[in-house]
Amino acid sequence: MLKNFDHHDHHYILLSHLSLFFLNLLPISSATPRPIGICYGRVANNLPPPTAAVGILKSNNITNVRLFNTDPATLSSFSNTGITVMIGVPNEILPTLTTASAATEWLQSYIFAIVPPNQVRYIAVGNEVFLKNPYYTPHVVPAILSLHQALQTLNLADTIKLSSPQAASVLSISYPPSSASFDPDLKSFLLPLFRFLHDTASPFMVNLYPYFSYLNNRPYVSVDYALFRDPNYVHDGALVYENLFDASVDAFVSALEREGFGDVEVVVSETGWPTIGGEAASVENALAYNREVVRRSVEGVGTPKKAGAGVEVYLFDLFDENEKGGEEYERHFGICGPDGLKAYDLSFN
Repeated sequence: MLKNFDHHDHHYILLSHLSLFFLNLLPISSATPRPIGICYGRVANNLPPPTAAVGILKSNNITNVRLFNTDPATLSSFSNTGITVMIGVPNEILPTLTTASAATEWLQSYIFAIVPPNQVRYIAVGNEVFLKNPYYTPHVVPAILSLHQALQTLNLADTIKLSSPQAASVLSISYPPSSASFDPDLKSFLLPLFRFLHDTASPFMVNLYPYFSYLNNRPYVSVDYALFRDPNYVHDGALVYENLFDASVDAFVSALEREGFGDVEVVVSETGWPTIGGEAASVENALAYNREVVRRSVEGVGTPKKAGAGVEVYLFDLFDENEKGGEEYERHFGICGPDGLKAYDLSFN
């Protein structure tokens, strides 16, 4: 049955059409901002106490931090501070987490007895195990499965996600990004990890350093491309890459797609630039790199393959770590000095 409209209905229809017209004129933003965190490494003998580190983080509005182990003094300093933590399970602990009961006891004793569960965002099971520690490699996924069972028992599996940060070298091919693939020698360990990440909506974590890629490929990669300022872009089919960070992230996106896990998110669990100690290591370059990484995450810029989907990133490092091994630059990724003053004026939001 047709409705008889009065003059009020005509005004309503006119206003509705006008509203839709003006709404269509408004810019639609599909960008998805992502959190920026910072790694708090402690391989040093000159650092301030963890309570001071917490103060530094809070004064810089940093609300996400990655801790590499369960040092009780450090964890207790973060307890009930409002700072969300990623907590690392040291590689040497992995073989002990063979059962859900062992994992439950470990979680209860070393994490939840100190930090409330609602403060824990991720548990990072090992670090770069597939690159550095062949002995521990077979223990990664079993430990993850045990920890997941434990979290299920504690009703925390939906809020605390498990992953295992890997080195970028788990890719055997990284260029061009669309051709990227994982090292076939690691597939038997990586595929079960990918299945777990897919099934639990957890991210694949990678420690990504364009600085290292630049050092190792200087004839082919310019420092400007690594620092987001190269006017010469790289074309990969229909996609255009303006910087090495995007190309590196998308290499992992493509490699995951190749294995049938394109829905697994990539989280950059470490990235940074040294201030001294190596080629192109300087305060100016560290600021240029980290500032752009922060901007792209908080503005949800995304990458050419996933435009508008910001990348979650943990900057490395809060402090220089003067007892780290390796090249001199390895000890100089700190954004802050031991006195808490920033080495350069980086804003985190």
